[in-house]
Amino acid sequence: MNKRHIRALAVFGIAVVALTGARGSGGGGCDNHSSSSSSSSSSSSGGSSNHDNDDNGTSGGSVSGGSSSANQALRDITIDKCAYDAATKNLTARITIKNDGVLDYDYDVTLKFKGASAVSATATTTDIAVAAGASKSVDVATAYPGTGDGSEYTKCEVTRASRS
Repeated sequence: MNKRHIRALAVFGIAVVALTGARGSGGGGCDNHSSSSSSSSSSSSGGSSNHDNDDNGTSGGSVSGGSSSANQALRDITIDKCAYDAATKNLTARITIKNDGVLDYDYDVTLKFKGASAVSATATTTDIAVAAGASKSVDVATAYPGTGDGSEYTKCEVTRASRS
């Protein structure tokens, strides 16, 4: 090979490293989130995190997200638990927000509770302050719209998130 080919391969190699090397640092790719709870499992692929949990008959949760900076707030959130609370007659979810950035942020999150035969129920929480490099777990709840035992709600999903 001549010097021109070697130089072209070197530039190409540097470009590949520059484009893919940012993924491990949280930029340009997908963040891997995990929960310390032994009853939760998580995986991150293509910008989605799915969590399955069998507390009180309600399971599953998902967070949608992409690779653009506009979806960073979605990628910062994991759903640890979705459940029906019989004592309060609320649908509840525990979420964890992990701020890997260098700035403090306030998060606003909207969650939707879903099921095959269930009417969608929505819960919103606002102004969740998370310091740079920290994480925070919060409970999000909404009134149970049904008359049964809540078992028709099988998953919850973050439908909207923002940070400022």
